Amino acid sequence: MRSIWKGALTFGLVNVPVKVYSATEDHDVSLHQVHNADGGRIRYQRICEIDGEVVPYADIDKAYDDGEQTVVLTKDDLASLPSERSREIEVVEFVPSDQVDLLTLDKAYYLEPDSSSPKAYVLLRKTLEQTERTAIVRFSLRQKTRLAALRVRGDVLVLQTLLWADEVREAAFPALDESVRISAKELEMSASLVDSFSKDFDPEEFTDEYQQELRTLIDAKLEQGDALDTDATFGKTEEDDGGEVIDLMEALRASVERSRAARAARTEDAPKTKAPAKKKSSKAS
Repeated sequence: MRSIWKGALTFGLVNVPVKVYSATEDHDVSLHQVHNADGGRIRYQRICEIDGEVVPYADIDKAYDDGEQTVVLTKDDLASLPSERSREIEVVEFVPSDQVDLLTLDKAYYLEPDSSSPKAYVLLRKTLEQTERTAIVRFSLRQKTRLAALRVRGDVLVLQTLLWADEVREAAFPALDESVRISAKELEMSASLVDSFSKDFDPEEFTDEYQQELRTLIDAKLEQGDALDTDATFGKTEEDDGGEVIDLMEALRASVERSRAARAARTEDAPKTKAPAKKKSSKAS
């Protein structure tokens, strides 16, 4: 894993240097869009609505629109915000762990001690375990001020960002305001059903069946030869059309294709020089 942020956990006069790592990763099969007629890649461009030009990332700023006026915020404007420059994870308070609503939990991160001695890190971890408390912390990451819960998972401190109170919607369903009578027999039978399904939770027992089936489908298509050459999905630039290349990506693709073609031609012209190396490699395998 590669750390995405580094700073220090602070509570009182205690300072715990840490590195931050993303604790989760996406396992979904990566898919892109293609034209169903010929399999060509579909690309999205960042086009300015005033001049119609494609805008590179380096020339893009952010803006706030209140419906009547737009305020442009440059990269320097955002970098000047004091909270973004902070490299501290500040402990605000310690709360009973059962008071942290699971609905508010968001992205999880592992914290690794970043000092020659992990004593302060281990002390904080043991304190959280013994007191059965969760630390509520505040810090800045990727131009946002975050509220997070600091808790223990095994031997590691885990930082889990929390949604702000105004980001959680209130559940208001009129049907739940009606008086409903539940008999003792119905409650007993329901409890019996729950008991029949009861066991200790083991996440390893569960798999993402959709992603497994998707991978099986892709492998089957590859085995049947039902696939396109990846280079072909980017489109070919005609050698003799004399057209002007106005898209940088198209120019790069054309250059790569010419380079591959030239390399293939050299390989065909000198098969004898390649043969010994290929024969030696097969013996070694």
